[in-house]
Amino acid sequence: MPTESEQILENKLVQQLQSLGYSKVSVPNEEALLANLKVQLEKHNGVTFSADEFKKVINILSKGSVFEKAKTLREKQHLIRDNGDNLYFEFLNTEHWCQNLYQVTQQVTIEGSYKNRYDVTLLVNGLPLVQIELKRRGLEMKEAFNQVNRYQRHSFGSNSALFQYVQIFVISNGVNTKYYANNRYQSFKQTFYWSDKSNNRLTNILNGFTSEFLEPCHVSKMICKYIVLNETNKILMVLRPYQFYAVEAMIDKVKNSNHNGYIWHTTGSGKTLTSFKASQIITQMPQVKKVVFVVDRKDLDYQTTKEFNSFSKGSIGGTDNTKALVKQFEDDTKLIVTTIQKLNTAISKKRYLEKMKPLQNERIVFIFDECHRSQFGDTHNRIKDFFDNHQMFGFTGTPIFADNAAKNDLGKRTTKDLFGECLHKYVITDAIKDENVLKFAVEYVGNFKRKDTATEIDIEVEDIDRKELMESTDRVEKIVDYIIANHNRKTHSREFTAMFCVSSTDMLVKYYDSFKRKKDNGEHNLKVATIFSYVANEEDADATGFIPEEVSVVEESPALYGLHQHKRDKLESYIGDYNKMYGTNFSTKDSQSFYNYYNDISKKVKEKKIDILLVVNMFLTGFDSPPLNTLYVDKNLRFHGLIQAYSRTNRILNEQKSQGEIVVFRNLKKATDEAITLFSNKDAIEVIIMEPYEDYVAKSNDAFKKLLEVAPTVDSVNDLVSEEDELEFIKAFREVMRLKNTMGSFADFDWEDLMIEEQIFNDYRSKYLDLHDKVKEDHGKQKVSILEDVDFELELIHRDEINVTYILKLLAEIKDTSESEKQKKKKEVVDLIAGEANLRSKRLLIEKFIEENLPLVIETETIPQEFEKFWSEEQRKAFDQLVEKENLDKDKTKRLIENYLFAEREPLRDELLALINGKQPSVLKRKEIGDRLNKKVVNFVETFINGVEI
Repeated sequence: MPTESEQILENKLVQQLQSLGYSKVSVPNEEALLANLKVQLEKHNGVTFSADEFKKVINILSKGSVFEKAKTLREKQHLIRDNGDNLYFEFLNTEHWCQNLYQVTQQVTIEGSYKNRYDVTLLVNGLPLVQIELKRRGLEMKEAFNQVNRYQRHSFGSNSALFQYVQIFVISNGVNTKYYANNRYQSFKQTFYWSDKSNNRLTNILNGFTSEFLEPCHVSKMICKYIVLNETNKILMVLRPYQFYAVEAMIDKVKNSNHNGYIWHTTGSGKTLTSFKASQIITQMPQVKKVVFVVDRKDLDYQTTKEFNSFSKGSIGGTDNTKALVKQFEDDTKLIVTTIQKLNTAISKKRYLEKMKPLQNERIVFIFDECHRSQFGDTHNRIKDFFDNHQMFGFTGTPIFADNAAKNDLGKRTTKDLFGECLHKYVITDAIKDENVLKFAVEYVGNFKRKDTATEIDIEVEDIDRKELMESTDRVEKIVDYIIANHNRKTHSREFTAMFCVSSTDMLVKYYDSFKRKKDNGEHNLKVATIFSYVANEEDADATGFIPEEVSVVEESPALYGLHQHKRDKLESYIGDYNKMYGTNFSTKDSQSFYNYYNDISKKVKEKKIDILLVVNMFLTGFDSPPLNTLYVDKNLRFHGLIQAYSRTNRILNEQKSQGEIVVFRNLKKATDEAITLFSNKDAIEVIIMEPYEDYVAKSNDAFKKLLEVAPTVDSVNDLVSEEDELEFIKAFREVMRLKNTMGSFADFDWEDLMIEEQIFNDYRSKYLDLHDKVKEDHGKQKVSILEDVDFELELIHRDEINVTYILKLLAEIKDTSESEKQKKKKEVVDLIAGEANLRSKRLLIEKFIEENLPLVIETETIPQEFEKFWSEEQRKAFDQLVEKENLDKDKTKRLIENYLFAEREPLRDELLALINGKQPSVLKRKEIGDRLNKKVVNFVETFINGVEI
């Protein structure tokens, strides 16, 4: 049966959209788009614009970035009419979102730096607010995503730039369909499937997606209510389906009842954005006096305030103390973020009661974050008893059920007992299926594993109660040695970071001291940091699954936390190590300095400046750091404590981060299976935990066989005739790379297990990079290559340890070998450079140094200095050649390159043209010369500056 062509798919989609109420309109170009916009805006506002008045409308529309235009779209507008009258009008009715005018058009052509023709455009009141790009069945959706990115570079911002008003993009190959907000900085990982309320995906654009998601009222609602304008990053964010259903369920409860409820959305699925959107919408309801968002840690109070304000500038002010909180209850603040401790003080301390009493009968909605943790004490009852007209909602990734409920003075209580029904559920299996979080690869390291595995290191760990054995120095040393030996493999040569959680502060001290001693002895250069404090139930003897919060970061009072003097001295010395490592000045002298230390650690982990963070309980819940990919565990974890801790590693980041790595030095297999079964179901273990190593070996061998069908030998890649053939090779080798990336972190990984030899893999990789370079070189041509939209996923190739410094070490080895070995070693170095994406631009120069300069070097130790001299001279020559050939001002060009490096953005065309001495190029030549200069400057930086740390 023939493949359905793009055109047939497009026509069928347009027919379906018409049946939903869109009027079909022909808008072939910019001129027609503007004419149609005038008619639609006049109809929507019930006015007629004169030609001059409409020019003023276009002037309003033309200003600002995509982010600023998103604000313009939602604001009420004003202009002075020809006769001097004031005219108020709108581009979009956001309050009554169904009361707008809907049209569909196809094949709009806009000419920018290239002429682009867009597939299907949905116009709302004449403005293009939804853009749909289609690929024929069988093609990757990523190609449609890359095509949209290309349009953003080439034409969306051209002429009147009305396509910068697109709020939502939809990409589809017919059978798979995803949507995402207009934010050109996001990756393909931030594109979403739509689903129904039960999390069943609606992937087929003609069978489910269009009728549900693109239905005029629904897509308007998404644009008007469920796109968030992030003020910090100046980007648009759109809610995912489960976030949408959760907010809708909460709104329904507030509108139609005073019943409570809770949202069960798995850890890492974006609960902060969901809770913000729910809070924002509920505060706008006239029947609600205030919305109070309650967290249970001081750092989360600060973090949530910051995030909420990033979603809507100035939406909330922080409450540094209880007095400030009570003031916000008294004044007209609609949305309050506070800790449960401050809230408890406000309603129980005599000095605040008079001020709080007038609010007892007001309709107040409380939203509790991480409601599995904090709501099981007296405070919950106190809040309910004090506020007579309250309504409570809870958010949790791991609810408390009868099976994992811990007993306190009030008995065993579940999330359902406290909050009533679950309003929406999105469990970890749903999130993995939707690619919103990663799977876990769990390795149990110890002698209970079979003898033929690389995780066998003879650590006595299988459910042993003998405390002295578990805490023995010998065991600690072996575990530290194992981590040092395997850390680079687990974190992809420290491209990612790790956390190590241990059972008590006594154990933490032993581990930290061992790491420090080995570092002082030159056995490793890992940056290890730690933070801990007193916890009453340190060992978690009942292993209830609760990870207790440590007093110092929770409590509001400046009273020093209850550390034993010995442990406090230890912590002080560890903070001293941290201060030396990072040039900081923290201490345990007062709680504020300690709290600042806590925040600084949090920041440095996210910035990848700490290799291993050693903890007892801190950071195991509510801490979100996408670059963290590994958790080492020497601690009994169960139920929600286990899932929460493991989930620190499973945030989506890029292709290289393919799973969360869990390395367990205890036998937690049964506890892991129990936790997964409780929070999803028994069958979910296979979905959540990575397959065994052997399965990936089999998959890799199958992928290699497919590669051989496309390119039987490395040299046969040169003979691929068409771009279609090259595309097949790219896809086949990319799959081999992906599997190698996943397997590389297994302790058992060995090239001997694979059909493909390491050298053959590297040779194919060089050919793969040759094709990538070719596409980059061809980018300036008018004809668009089918390879231009393919994602080469170069992050799978980038390896930090293969850099210029590493190459210099190899050059020293060449110098010290016999003549017969020299040629062989040279070839190895040249091949290595060819296979490294970050070194290819430097390839010819390094080869030149090997051939011309290396033979003249007498002392091996002076190679780095000689290379630096050579490099500086070549850089100077290349710079002089660039400015001379293009007739550029030398000083201005230097400054521009410095600004480019500092701002990390490519220079603008006007900035480049301003470098030219004398007469500026004509309008017709500006683009051609600007693009040429851009390419030369970027290549200069790529070759001589990026990645060169000698």
